[in-house]
Amino acid sequence: MSEKALGPAWGSFIRNALLVAVLAGMIYAAFNLRLPPLDELQQRIEDFGWAAWIVFIAVYAAVAMTPIPVTIMAVSGGLVFGTLLGSLLSVVGVLIGCFAAYHLARFLGTQAVRKLLGSHAEKVEAHLEGAGFEAVCALRLTPGVPYWPVNYGSGAFGVTQRDFVVASAVATVPGQVALVALGAFIADQTIVNGVVIGVAWSVVVAMTIWAYRSWRGTSSHRLPGASA
Repeated sequence: MSEKALGPAWGSFIRNALLVAVLAGMIYAAFNLRLPPLDELQQRIEDFGWAAWIVFIAVYAAVAMTPIPVTIMAVSGGLVFGTLLGSLLSVVGVLIGCFAAYHLARFLGTQAVRKLLGSHAEKVEAHLEGAGFEAVCALRLTPGVPYWPVNYGSGAFGVTQRDFVVASAVATVPGQVALVALGAFIADQTIVNGVVIGVAWSVVVAMTIWAYRSWRGTSSHRLPGASA
């Protein structure tokens, strides 16, 4: 058998094996892994001393690639590091996880990601196929929409890397700051932290409305018969 014939076969085998591994990891995380309570998570992070920054970013990135909600990580970032540093570390961690999931999806391919997304697949594909910046922004900002389907769906259904990275960065920052500030407020109930929470959530609401309207306008232009 020629090397050319072996190449695609090995590529398919690697993709299928990776898909099985990712699916197994997702199922295990969904049913068996639970982040500890905030006070326990805070203590665990602080126990790493000078390496706490690195550990926090690494754990956050891993969480962003799974169905585990990222909320508790952001809040714990505020508890441990305060609003400013916690926001920086949270944004870096979640964006690394989003970027990694996006490229993993591109490697796995569309069919594999459909299997990975399960019940989310149809809705995510309908929203993201051929879409761009506005769609990713709107989904990132929509309450109740997890990060992980958006990450994998963007990689599989044609969102460009530029649109994904820019939209994720723009849409992620206000929500992360709001959650981190909430954690900081729990630890230190100051007026400054309270104001940051209010301002950040106001920005999230305003951006959600803007992104949704922009996205709907862009989508209507792609429909057959829509005006130019």
